[in-house]
Amino acid sequence: MKVAVLSFAHEKAAVYARLLRDMPGVDLVTADPDAPDDPDDPARGRTMARRLGVAYTDGWDEVFALRPRAVVVTSEIARRRELVERAAEAGAHVLCAHPPATEVADAREMVRACEDAGVRLTLASPACFGPAFGAVRRKLADDETIGTLMTIQGAHNSPRPHLSHPSRTPAEPADGGAIAANAAVLLDMVDAVLGGEPAQQVYAQANSVLGGEPGVESAALVTVRYASGTVAALDCSRSPSAGRPAAGGPTMTFVGDRGSVELNTAPRLLGGFATATAGERWEASGADADAVMLGEFIASVGNGHGAGPDGATGVRTLRIIRAAYASVATGRPVDVGS
Repeated sequence: MKVAVLSFAHEKAAVYARLLRDMPGVDLVTADPDAPDDPDDPARGRTMARRLGVAYTDGWDEVFALRPRAVVVTSEIARRRELVERAAEAGAHVLCAHPPATEVADAREMVRACEDAGVRLTLASPACFGPAFGAVRRKLADDETIGTLMTIQGAHNSPRPHLSHPSRTPAEPADGGAIAANAAVLLDMVDAVLGGEPAQQVYAQANSVLGGEPGVESAALVTVRYASGTVAALDCSRSPSAGRPAAGGPTMTFVGDRGSVELNTAPRLLGGFATATAGERWEASGADADAVMLGEFIASVGNGHGAGPDGATGVRTLRIIRAAYASVATGRPVDVGS
């Protein structure tokens, strides 16, 4: 199966390329023609492809001319809509990094393009894949397990990623801030559990104290009320330790009127101290979440059965994130538009 990774702008692009390179039955090609626009690394794409030992093309036209059956979009956010639409036009199924866009209207057009082309748009949300989350969803679907779901408590505390273009305005979702980067993962999980139930209202608080970068939130708590009355309280603050997030997150507790279910997507296997970093070292147990996600995505392309959050989920998640930023700016609850 011909698979393309489009751009190395995202911090996970090289990870995805390496995993796909080693996957049986995958013929990988990469492209990153926008890299010359990056003055810090004008040869980014070709250099990375050579380092990974994967095929590289010099332009978007060249990579789409190869007619890949699936593409992974890991470009700058501003480029994602164009690449998703071009992939759909070429008949390729798409795995797109979060967020798919900064504007809800753009995300909707991405969904429409894929629907019109008969291909699936999947969001790269690793926590939504794999057996652990599937088992929890089955438990929650059984009314006898916890009864009526009332509240969801979630936490995802990753460190700030390294990006080629991290600049943003305070009210604009992007990879740089805690809400956009960490809340999306949790919101996708909540969306899956609630079956796409629409959110009604969002209240969020955030500050930049931990990160020390004005306008880029490092600590954030987002509370979402859904149509059924279920309330999700999501801690999406940045972790103060770069080594710690590998264990213990994302985590969720689902509380019903009869009981509760807890989920840890990456429980700690080992803990200790690393002299190189002069800090804690955490090792997570279980399968690599990125590998599981990519494996299920490629399998879904082959068998025609969708896996993971789709484009409509991405639109709902982005809508909540936009409302969260509006709530932070106003200090008041914000209704989520349709």
